[in-house]
Formats: sequence, structure tokens, C-alpha cells
Amino acid sequence: MRDPKIKSYSPPLTPGEPLQSAIAGKVVRSDTPEFQPGDTVAAFYGNNAEYTIIPGAYIPHVGLRKVDNTNGLPLSYYVGYLGMPGTTAVEGLYEIGVPKKDETIFISSAAGAVGQLVGQLAKAEGLTVIGSVGSKEKAEYVKSLGFDAVFNYKEEKPLDALRRLAPNGVDIYWDNVGGDTLEAALEVMNNNGRIIACGAISGYNSKPKDRHGIKNTFYIVTKRLRVQGFIVDLSPPKYKAALDRLVPLFVAGKIQGKEDVSDGIEKGPEGLVGIFQGKNFGKAILKIADA
Repeated sequence: MRDPKIKSYSPPLTPGEPLQSAIAGKVVRSDTPEFQPGDTVAAFYGNNAEYTIIPGAYIPHVGLRKVDNTNGLPLSYYVGYLGMPGTTAVEGLYEIGVPKKDETIFISSAAGAVGQLVGQLAKAEGLTVIGSVGSKEKAEYVKSLGFDAVFNYKEEKPLDALRRLAPNGVDIYWDNVGGDTLEAALEVMNNNGRIIACGAISGYNSKPKDRHGIKNTFYIVTKRLRVQGFIVDLSPPKYKAALDRLVPLFVAGKIQGKEDVSDGIEKGPEGLVGIFQGKNFGKAILKIADA
């Protein structure tokens, strides 16, 4: 848990308070005309609880919205693939990555919710797609999504794998992990490449002094790289643009997403810890009840 003195884009957790995440469910009572009992809704932020109360003034801030799931897609998708992770994939790839046909993209943590979508979207744009994962099962799944090549970073050093799989270099790197994988990517990036710095999970559980120090940042200058830190913009126009792109692809079966479901609120802590241990396979979902 983060020390409250350390600044971040999200507030620190308060001991004894419910964890918060994206949520979806049914309205059971409403004093706001915009929402009626029985409405299916989702929000970008809410308590992990069997019931939660959202004051009317907070509705815009948490992104509470009605969900039209008559398209046959699971409600859980609006927590993940059609929620924050989906918007992240669309914004980061198209606004920072600016993919071009015949380029090569490398995606770390490729079996995660964001990585899966980025890879499939990039493949649809005509790119060669390389991913890194942490198990044989994840590698097989990512290959089934259409990735051109996948390697297990626990069995092969990222730099060795990238030199083998991308002999002509990498044009776009979607970074979810940081550390030695980022260092390896810098080695193989082509001139004018783009690095989308979306996460650094390899160092989340490490003390600052124990984190991997990047030693080859001079490549940013010599290769004229664009490296951009990225926090998703969940404003209504951005979110709508992501849905407009993703929903037709999911409904048509042109892209897909895997979920890792923890069934029952008592399984929440176990599922959360599993994320930081690399155990989750796809978008981690806590299912509290049927909606």
C-alpha cells in the first residue's frame, strides 16, 4: 500500500475502507430521474461491495452510465474490455503509437486485458505483433489471438527474444512492465519509434532502491524516439470513441477477450494479490452476484 506522502494520479488506499475499481450491476433504488430501478449500469470507480451508494453529485466524477448490453456481450466487459482497459488500448495505440501498416509492435504483458486488445487492434491495422507473457498457457492463448510471435520472459531474456523475433527492429513498444524489458526494447527500437509508457508493474512491489535502473536511455536521443507516459482519458467523448471502435469488432467476433473471474466477494483479496504475482490470465474480474 502506498505511503500517503507519495504523490500519484490516484489517491492512496485508506485502511478499513472498501477497495475501489470499475464496477457494473443493477440499480435497486434511485432518487435521480436519469436512472431507474432495474437499469443496468457501469462506473469507472466504485466500491467493491454487494451494494454501493453513489451520491448524485458524484455521478459525473465516477463515470456512472447506463449500459446497453442487448448486443449480447457480457456485462463484465463494461468493467474491462469496454471500460477503462478498452479505452486505454484505443487511446494509447492510435494517439501515441500512431500505427502504420507493415510496422512492428512489441507488447509486454500481452495476455493482460490491455495487451490483448492492443495486439488485436494492431494486427487489424496490418502490423507485425510480438508479445511477451509469463507462462506457456498465456503464450498459447495470445498466439490464438493472431499475434505473430510470443515469448515467455521467464524462459528467455527479453533482449535475446527481441533480437530473434524482430531482426528488423521494433517501431512501437507498448510498455506495461518497465524494468529490463523496457531496457531491451530501447536496444531494438527503430529510428523514430514510439514507446507508450502505460505501466511498470515489474517495479510496483519493489522499494525504489531495488528497482531496475534503465542504463541505455541515450537511445531516446540517438534514435529520435518518442516516449510518452500515458494515463487514460475517460471523458465521455473519448469513451464513446473507444466504444464506437470496439463494440462492432467484439459483436462481429473479430476481436475477443479472456477474463479471469474470482467468484464471490470473499475471493476478492486472493484475486487482487494474484494480479501482482502475475497469476491472472486476462482481465481480472470479481463477480459478487448475477446482475
